[in-house]
Amino acid sequence: MDQYLQVFVTVVDKGNFSRAAEELHMTQPAVSQYIQTLERAVGARLLERTNKYVRLNKAGNAVYHHAKEILGLYTKMQRIVDDLTNKASGILTIGSSYTFGEYVLPHIMAKLQSSYPDIEPTITIANTKEIAESVANHQLDVGIVEGHFKEKNIRVEKLAEDSMFVVAASKHPLINREDLEKETWIVREPGSGTREAQDAFFQKLNFTPKKLMEFGSTQLIKESVEAGLGISLLSNWTIQKELLLQSLKIIEIKGVPIKREFSVITRTPFQTKALEVFLQLLRENTFIPHQK
Repeated sequence: MDQYLQVFVTVVDKGNFSRAAEELHMTQPAVSQYIQTLERAVGARLLERTNKYVRLNKAGNAVYHHAKEILGLYTKMQRIVDDLTNKASGILTIGSSYTFGEYVLPHIMAKLQSSYPDIEPTITIANTKEIAESVANHQLDVGIVEGHFKEKNIRVEKLAEDSMFVVAASKHPLINREDLEKETWIVREPGSGTREAQDAFFQKLNFTPKKLMEFGSTQLIKESVEAGLGISLLSNWTIQKELLLQSLKIIEIKGVPIKREFSVITRTPFQTKALEVFLQLLRENTFIPHQK
């Protein structure tokens, strides 16, 4: 049945039968036959078809969601069985929120590849909410996230503590506590762990910025702050180069830095050797940079 589910998921992802057939190295009639057999097995029509596209109906949407989870579990099961007699190798799907994924994870991946060249990592960078959902749905083996999330059935292990500072352009005039509300604040989008920390910071200091600008990238926020567009609250991990080059400066504010935790999340207690060695590297090599 897993092959029928794979064909179904591919048809949905590709948007029509011909592209799915090409992806699966099958004929289009064979793909159609697989879909018809699956529909008979579940007792419902799953796709609305036209000459140009296919779309999920309500039953199809339910099957698609669970099919992706089943296929993820099947792949994970196969890798665990293979690992029982083999060294750490194979595909390892890693997800990370932006701060950790862009500024810390690359250094850990370099050590992973140096020590375990047979592991084939793939990395997804997204906000905390999206990574947690992907781990919960078996689309990712492991996630490194910040902030809090409400996904059920996931295992959480605290990994590191991060410090967040108010930063401004190097030539920005000094700011006192009373000026904070008047400043333009450049923040991440809702769903981001960094945004969660930024909102908590505003609440802690009991003020609401007069103007907020939402950007979907930490790098874009840093460039904008450097250009004098506004100020922001950013992770210590993300601003090391800018502080060294003196293109950004930290504004000393009472109650800052803000501390937040990063966690490792997984869905299953059964781990491949590839996942085991990656988790061990995370624990051994995650560090918190210090200001000089």
